[in-house]
Amino acid sequence: MRKFVIMGVQGSGKGTQSRMLCNTYGFKHISTGDMFREEIQSQSPIAEKIKNLINQGNLVPDEIVSEVVRKGLSQLDDSKGFILDGFPRNAAQAQFLIDNIDIDAVIVLEIPDQVVIERIMSRRLCSECKRDYNIDFRPPTVEGICDDCGGKLIQREDDYEEAVKKRIADYHASTSPAIELLSTKYRVERFDVTKGSKYAQPLIRECLGLSELEEVH
Repeated sequence: MRKFVIMGVQGSGKGTQSRMLCNTYGFKHISTGDMFREEIQSQSPIAEKIKNLINQGNLVPDEIVSEVVRKGLSQLDDSKGFILDGFPRNAAQAQFLIDNIDIDAVIVLEIPDQVVIERIMSRRLCSECKRDYNIDFRPPTVEGICDDCGGKLIQREDDYEEAVKKRIADYHASTSPAIELLSTKYRVERFDVTKGSKYAQPLIRECLGLSELEEVH
């Protein structure tokens, strides 16, 4: 089983890179958001607490996040492996990972802050079917109108410049030290994704030796 963590500021393309790797090699893409939703559906003892914290817009404490991640990973039965996305976010979570989980490599996506700002502010969301667009890279056929359902495209409430800058600052303050801590135990590989996912994906596969694996068809 191959086990990876993928990290990078919001807008760096973690989801895109992960999906490409998972679709090619059969890995499971695991996000903390997915784990929280599954935990809530399971109606476990901590499910109601997680639900209330999320609904109130509060952060889930590190100890709960770590326990949910531990539980989710322990239930994996896929022999191909996984890519963990969204964890760890800070040094405390990184230390939990170091103490409890073996990882083959940490994939770090790097991109200039200004490029991230431009990408995120170009995102649009269908108000009806929730399909994602980017007016620079994946524009709709008709400006402002969803190709699938004809709904109006809107900008997400948290995709305005000041909010984006705050998220970037939070990332540098919390996640960058976490990456340094992870590097004390794991192999950390950094990739420049400024040119886009199609350029970076072959570099990731080659660097991590994934091109030698059998592809899923």
